[in-house]
Amino acid sequence: MADFAQPGLITTLHNLRSKPLEQLEQELVGFGRKNPMTLILPSLFSELKGPALQGIVDQLKHAPYLHQIVIGLDRADKQQFEHAQRFFDQLPQNKRILWNDGPRLRALDKLLAEEGLSPHQEGKGRNVWFSMGYIHAQNTSKVVALHDCDILTYKRDMPARLFYPLANPSFGFLFAKGYYSRVNNNQLSGRVVRLLYVPLIRALKVLLGALPLLDFLDSFRYPLAGEFGMRAEIIAGMRIPSDWSLEVGMLSEVHRNITLSHVCQVDIADNYDHKHQELGGADYSGGLSRMSHEIAKAILRKLATEGVVLSSAFLRTLKASYYRLALDMIERYQADAQLNGLYFDRHGEEQAVELFTQAIISAGDQYLSSPTEVPFMANWNRVFSAIPDFSDQLMEAVEADNQ
Repeated sequence: MADFAQPGLITTLHNLRSKPLEQLEQELVGFGRKNPMTLILPSLFSELKGPALQGIVDQLKHAPYLHQIVIGLDRADKQQFEHAQRFFDQLPQNKRILWNDGPRLRALDKLLAEEGLSPHQEGKGRNVWFSMGYIHAQNTSKVVALHDCDILTYKRDMPARLFYPLANPSFGFLFAKGYYSRVNNNQLSGRVVRLLYVPLIRALKVLLGALPLLDFLDSFRYPLAGEFGMRAEIIAGMRIPSDWSLEVGMLSEVHRNITLSHVCQVDIADNYDHKHQELGGADYSGGLSRMSHEIAKAILRKLATEGVVLSSAFLRTLKASYYRLALDMIERYQADAQLNGLYFDRHGEEQAVELFTQAIISAGDQYLSSPTEVPFMANWNRVFSAIPDFSDQLMEAVEADNQ
């Protein structure tokens, strides 16, 4: 049963299941006349061959309110890019593919590198950053949202509910974060949120006391959701990381740039399932271990910018506090799972917590060894200041690729 609680610092928009999708989309069509909407799809080429993306495209075909769809395509050679063009031709909306590995965009990346502005790491963050830069250069969209391309449970109301709070002119929201339930294959999913993010943020609150950033980060029901949107006017001022901490980095930028009354989270799906990551190993080279390492590092670096002094002693105390809180959370999840008849792997949950504990320590040590490392990419205001005609060059390159 849906609830209407408003427990955090930001507005929560629930799915009370009283408005049909057709009415939602009809209203969005009306909003779109003055607030054109663009959807970003950050995609690896391999996802075109996966089980999810065709289903996503089949649903998006019937989204009449979308002004444009921008596909950021990674890890694709020329033949694969041409395949992607044919694949996305199914979409009736205006669309553009950013071929991030193509010679034209690579040449622009080299130009950025000469100014010290090129993203240092490949990944979803870099993909989204270039897509946002292209949309900002176009200057034809008022609302921009994105979601991942591996969603197995995708339905058409997901983007509609994500866009609605931003496109409705009477609401005044500048940023919207999607949230949803994560119960799949008869068990709880979302281990990084449940077992890393939540106990880490709450352990930091125990150690540091009242800190607005931590209270803000603790207000989101599913903070690592890859589905979020914003008004186009704030794109140019946002600095985001290029690695797997995109979602945390985006939230920290939202906290820095936007008044709380203009931020909301919205229930966009009854349930959500996507490609599951393996736990990974202690080298943090892949899987959830890498994700947890980069998320922990992003949070610690952001705290440093807020004036928190990090030290080896602080990290040791944080490790102990996090570990105790994480084990307490496992007790809660086990009770919840048992009440609802779900399978619960207590041993696997504790193994994940042990790995995440080491990831926090490693992330902290890495920060202490290189505290001057710049984790975020430059915002687009800086790029266009350093290279005044870069917006024209970017649009020309994308247009030439899409001919």
